[in-house]
Amino acid sequence: MSQASSGSADDRKPVLQAERVSKYFPVDRTLFRGPRLLRAVDAATLFVRPGETLGLVGESGCGKSTLGRVLLRLTEPTYGRILFEGTDITSLPQRQLRPLRRKMQLIFQDPYASLNPRMTIGDAVAEGLIVHRLAATRSELRDRVASVLDRVGLGPDSAERFPHELSAGQRQRAAIARSLAVEPCFVVCDEPVSSLDVSIQAQIVNLLLDIQETTRAAYLFISHDLRVVRHVAHRIAVMYLGRIVEVGPTDRVFAQPLHPYTRALLSAMPTADTSRRKLRLLLEGDPPDPLAPPTGCPFHPRCAMADADACRSRTPALEELERQSHHRVACWHAADTGSA
Repeated sequence: MSQASSGSADDRKPVLQAERVSKYFPVDRTLFRGPRLLRAVDAATLFVRPGETLGLVGESGCGKSTLGRVLLRLTEPTYGRILFEGTDITSLPQRQLRPLRRKMQLIFQDPYASLNPRMTIGDAVAEGLIVHRLAATRSELRDRVASVLDRVGLGPDSAERFPHELSAGQRQRAAIARSLAVEPCFVVCDEPVSSLDVSIQAQIVNLLLDIQETTRAAYLFISHDLRVVRHVAHRIAVMYLGRIVEVGPTDRVFAQPLHPYTRALLSAMPTADTSRRKLRLLLEGDPPDPLAPPTGCPFHPRCAMADADACRSRTPALEELERQSHHRVACWHAADTGSA
């Protein structure tokens, strides 16, 4: 059962809103030729509300992690607009952005790489509290560190230990503690369980859900594992070649995927149902070179429904087929799919 069944009211104002956000990287500059542009993120539009999880899925290299970092202004956007709690932070100077930093946090995929091996877990958790001056005295700092470690299921003795002395699951709990110590209202979870064993994955996912229930934090949950996303996300955004091609409530997207790429991703999920295995949609070929993206719909070179008219010449907009469904898709043939 997904989080979507307890879906959130649509009248709540988003914590974070992105409007046609793009990130281009110049590459292959030579003496006789200017750089080509790698469109890592291309005109992405999304929002996340308080207490809501937006799952972001797609193949490796599609731009998911880059989008997450751009939304946090850890990577500067090339175009577009980012609103955080109603404030336009797109071009906000770092001096003015710094007070907002504690409200926007990132949980990395690899906790061993993200935790400083020379710092104890207690010092790592305390670092944000010190930077943002959230503890008035040393005693208060120790109490807050102990409290957040306890909250993520780590004993008080873990504060004196170093990352290499912890198991993989304990390190991820420590990384979550460090991010949550400053009480953020928006967290980008970048593949937070992909490097863990399945049994540990369930513990970390349930921990994130328990914390969200009490703090009402908004999550952008980036993952390639659709089973995990189905469990944690209220809504899902599907990304392909830097563009969001479908977004909607989790249960609705899983029950009625409108984009052929989404259908292919869902059909590839492991299942014990032999009848579903026979209906799997196999994607032909590899994703196009992001340095030379196809004209029109970015998915058309791999799409069985593509035609020479619209698909190869015009880029479809992300639109709602059924009013008030909150289910949007960027596909010229989505109406045919939806009525099928």
